[in-house]
Amino acid sequence: MTKIPLYLAPLAGYTDQAFRRLCKDWQADYLVSEMVSADGLIRNHSKTLSYVLFSDYERPYGVQIFGSDPYVMAKAAESLIPFQPDFLDINMGCPAKKVVKRGAGSALMKTPHKAADIVREVKKALAGTMRLSVKFRSGWDAQNQNYRDFGLMMQDAGADILCLHPRFQKQMFSGHSNWEHIRILKEVISIPLIGNGDVDSPEKAQKMLKETNCDAIMIGRGALGRPWLFKQIKEFFEKGSYSPITKAQILEVALKHLDYALMTKDEYVVVREMRSQLCNYIKSMPGSKDLRAKINHAQSADEIREMIRDFFLNCP
Repeated sequence: MTKIPLYLAPLAGYTDQAFRRLCKDWQADYLVSEMVSADGLIRNHSKTLSYVLFSDYERPYGVQIFGSDPYVMAKAAESLIPFQPDFLDINMGCPAKKVVKRGAGSALMKTPHKAADIVREVKKALAGTMRLSVKFRSGWDAQNQNYRDFGLMMQDAGADILCLHPRFQKQMFSGHSNWEHIRILKEVISIPLIGNGDVDSPEKAQKMLKETNCDAIMIGRGALGRPWLFKQIKEFFEKGSYSPITKAQILEVALKHLDYALMTKDEYVVVREMRSQLCNYIKSMPGSKDLRAKINHAQSADEIREMIRDFFLNCP
């Protein structure tokens, strides 16, 4: 029997409290916030602070921050101490242009010494209150793959945990992640390494573990509309098989996702945000395109709820 921690990856626009709670229901071990701006935190922006809030049910829980200035990042980290997350994660892997142009996210892989300064300052600011992890990519592009040396620098600077998503910034989320990079990094560092990238089935989770010997697995896009993936992976590791999800269960989870969202956000916001979230549950099902169009024009939660029920009732 293999026991390995399963993390829900921080996904901007998706891993809010509602989705995190669902993943916890389905046995995710560690949850992480959506990516939070360090600048927004130190300015006490109410919207930024809303990304940090979590319930005790979500523990063990981490907050992920991004930024490019070591002292701003340290101040942001210090501001999070009263919230008492279990760990803080520094994003050095986001490939989005609006993040990269600020010198943050995966842009930090082009300035490893600054990245190390950020880790040192944040570590000092946390003063032992929580663990510090760093999530990064294989490098900027194929000609600049510096994940091995970068990981060693982050470890030496004070990171307690590393997470590698083995794609280049230039790949964004296209192509395939190169799990060989996780294996190589694992061999040279002495702190735990989380493997991330392309795990969307129990079989792939087992394959990643076997090929890389990573200490934990982080799942992002593979869990969207499929929070039960965490439970299936655990079943597969324990028994060599797992229970398929039924249409009745998918309906139940989709409706619960909507209910959870309404617990923490205004209905107006929920109706608009759920348009992308709920569509993930019906991908590849007959008639899903028509339902997506209807959901995109829905004006209330009750309207969405009725649409989803009708769809599953009539789905072959």
